[in-house]
Amino acid sequence: MADAAAPRFLTVAEVAEMARVSRMTVYRMVHSGELPAIRVGKSYRVPQAAVEEMLSGGLEDWGETRSISGH
Repeated sequence: MADAAAPRFLTVAEVAEMARVSRMTVYRMVHSGELPAIRVGKSYRVPQAAVEEMLSGGLEDWGETRSISGH
């Protein structure tokens, strides 16, 4: 039986959908260390708590706004 306090992990696609950014943006954030993740086989899993914390911080925390402002 799973522990209710066990951390929940999301796929890159789930994170991208929650944040309404592309999967590539999420991958860039994982590779740069801006977003913590663990590797499971060939894919990544991101702690849900980290995503919720980043989303509550506002858009300025997401890589997408940096690329938009750079145009």
